[in-house]
Amino acid sequence: MTDYTHTPVMLQETIELLGPREKNELMIDANAGEGGHSYAFLSKFSEIDIVAIDADSDILAIAKKRLEVFNGRVHFYNGWSHDFFGDYPQEYKRPDTILFDLGVSFYHYKKSGKGFTFEKNEFLDMRIDSSKGVTAADLLASLPERELADLLFQNAEEKYSRRIASQIVNERQRSTITTTSALADLVSRAVPASYRHGQIHPATRTFQALRIAVNGELSKLHSLLEAALRVLEPGGRLGIISFHSLEDRIVKNFLRSKNKNCTCPQQAPICKCNGRRSVNLLTKKGVTPGKSEIERNPPSRSARLRVVEKVLNGDDND
Repeated sequence: MTDYTHTPVMLQETIELLGPREKNELMIDANAGEGGHSYAFLSKFSEIDIVAIDADSDILAIAKKRLEVFNGRVHFYNGWSHDFFGDYPQEYKRPDTILFDLGVSFYHYKKSGKGFTFEKNEFLDMRIDSSKGVTAADLLASLPERELADLLFQNAEEKYSRRIASQIVNERQRSTITTTSALADLVSRAVPASYRHGQIHPATRTFQALRIAVNGELSKLHSLLEAALRVLEPGGRLGIISFHSLEDRIVKNFLRSKNKNCTCPQQAPICKCNGRRSVNLLTKKGVTPGKSEIERNPPSRSARLRVVEKVLNGDDND
């Protein structure tokens, strides 16, 4: 039996809110990881099909093995969700349900060997898709000090971003920063002693900020949600699980803007959007894990699930 490293969060809540409303529905698991959410849905609902998406070919192989018992009911896409929704494959019907679990799978921290965590001494890669893009080490070696500081603050709200960026620039004049241990030690030296002995490791936010930058987690999120909502079948449901405040803020603001009758700028003299609300909010404040789940799976404590239903307008001919 495969030893799965990641425990999917809020399974019961996602099933209750995103379970099929009709027969023969199609669900997109847009960040499939090891396939935990997909397995739960396919097990409980015998008439749905799922497209499981992940940009990491290694973790998608694990999902394929896990889900092979469902034979022709599950399909796989190795790539980024924004590419999938941006050029939606014609062989599939429009999805009735889309689920985004925006968290990074524990697999990446425990087994990928890509430098997502300072608990292991690994090369600072951090790319979900190792076939393209720049690594975290590339960013540390090339970004000017001010841009580094801005990256740390904007992606992780690191309050000592300037001190850490300065230390990085000074250090790279002597040697390249290519390993997780080297970066963690550098950050520890840069911050005050009180910060070094706080509740979390002083390098936690730095690692988060670099990972987000390398994979475009925040910069691409708004356009990703826009593309997914455009593809979703009218009357279908979109669920998003976020794991930190910056991410959730983007999701919340996007969904609230789509829930308005008019989305034109306040200074616009006339309405040009035709006053068409795109979604109904099914979870106005978002759903959080219960106490028992947090005790069983502590990383779930920061998760928040938001779900909307796409409005079926009488003149929607998409």
